[in-house]
Amino acid sequence: MIVLGIETSCDETGVALYDTARGLLAHAIHSQVAMHEDYGGVVPELASRDHIKRLAPLLAHVLAEAGIAKETLGAVAYTAGPGLAGALLTGASFAEGLALALGVPALPVHHLEGHLLSPLLADDPAQFSSDITPAGGHESALKLRFPFIALLVSGGHTQIMCVQQVGAYELLGESLDDAAGEAFDKTAQLLGLGYPGGPALAKLAETGVAGRFKLPRPMLASGDFNFSFSGLKTAVLTAVRASALAHQDQADLAAEFQEAATEVLATKALAACRQRRLSTLVVAGGVGANRRLRQRLDEAGKRQGIRVCYPAMALCTDNGAMIAFAAALRLSAGGYDMAREQCRAGGFAVRPRWPLQEI
Repeated sequence: MIVLGIETSCDETGVALYDTARGLLAHAIHSQVAMHEDYGGVVPELASRDHIKRLAPLLAHVLAEAGIAKETLGAVAYTAGPGLAGALLTGASFAEGLALALGVPALPVHHLEGHLLSPLLADDPAQFSSDITPAGGHESALKLRFPFIALLVSGGHTQIMCVQQVGAYELLGESLDDAAGEAFDKTAQLLGLGYPGGPALAKLAETGVAGRFKLPRPMLASGDFNFSFSGLKTAVLTAVRASALAHQDQADLAAEFQEAATEVLATKALAACRQRRLSTLVVAGGVGANRRLRQRLDEAGKRQGIRVCYPAMALCTDNGAMIAFAAALRLSAGGYDMAREQCRAGGFAVRPRWPLQEI
């Protein structure tokens, strides 16, 4: 079966085709970064309008790339939450209308479940690669076996989950305030790096020397798997206000911030693996593309006998491939009875706030 995946939860429009026999056929992403840059953050109304403009052309693009007609689709999957309400509704409406026209199921997908399962898309999920590696179908994709620990780390969420199987997720810990990605972006703004700040901060940190500024490692020794990043951000603000910072000072401060944030993330994620006696850690979400975080996890994981798996770099951001793939896995497990009931009733809904444990 070929599943179309549509992702419109925030500021990226993602469309992809996943074949349960052949793997990922095609995917395309349009980023709205340039549009939102002047505002210093995502403007929800502009995001929704842009999704409407991009969806049909992106669908045509992936169908042409895969060399198939839309009539061959077996299901249409879309992000139903969490995310921006208006943005979610654009993708949901487009997907539901297309599915109705084709006479195929429309399948709502949890955004974080898509991220969580995205490393399984790779033939070798542990391979550090900037390329997209299509899966060879479910057997090769599922070289990564359940159960495992997952670190979901993005601009909106920072969570550690124990994943028993598709649809069975136990929350072990989460951020009590800012998500890690949010802290990266806000710290970048404090350093005058603009929006989006996370990648810019990581690039600046490459030229800096960590340790010159002393920043806290919040909740590192808390004894649980929760996080807090607002205090770390405030410590950066204090350092910025203390004196005028030259370019090298900014680089050193960026490097120390990155060291502090990645140390806490890596330490707690690997501690969860040890506590649950699991030897596989999956890292997903936009911050999962941070090279320093990957380096820390790889080095510590090797010492501790823990395999660390990532999606391809191009699949760390929001994308339609992870939505199509998550839907395909749920279909194979018979997990869409509720969606079919909704379809028969002629209605659908999105959930801007949707805890992963509730799916």
